[in-house]
Amino acid sequence: MDRRHWLMDMAALCVLAGPGRAARAQTQTQTGSELPTLVVLDFELVDDQDNPLTKAAQVIRLQRATAQLQQELAQRQLYRVIDPEASAVRQRQLREQQAYLYRCDDCAAQIGQLTGADLVMSTWVQKVSELILNLNVQVHDGRTGRVLLSKSVDLRGNEDESWRRAVRYLVRDMAQRRERQPGYGR
Repeated sequence: MDRRHWLMDMAALCVLAGPGRAARAQTQTQTGSELPTLVVLDFELVDDQDNPLTKAAQVIRLQRATAQLQQELAQRQLYRVIDPEASAVRQRQLREQQAYLYRCDDCAAQIGQLTGADLVMSTWVQKVSELILNLNVQVHDGRTGRVLLSKSVDLRGNEDESWRRAVRYLVRDMAQRRERQPGYGR
């Protein structure tokens, strides 16, 4: 891992675990209304290929993509991203019962109610091949589990940089849409 990627990973960890969480909790939008709270679930991988040569790298990419998504959503002030650790035990239990959390009808509501989050974002990457992947997110109402927003970004190449660009584009697109439509993704 080169120094730049290491620094990005460390910055993401600091954002998620550091004292800045309390400051983010008080972040408000320019209109003065409080940002909705959001729990981002870990990225899941839907992979029918099951290539053992890329499995270890993909686990790392999934972790990095989750951290990057949490960090960029908070930095762009789209949501007040809260620590998913409060629901970690329940998430593990649900993962034992479900093939994928994003397919579970009431998992988002259970996690939202447990954490008190306004919204829950389920995330997954569908790997069609080593060349074609789709990064997907759904924003759910934290009380009812109802899907409020679905987004998908295609990426080409199962490489670190293509995953980073996909997350960056997803968040940038959400921010631009939110500027035009203040209720977007809420």
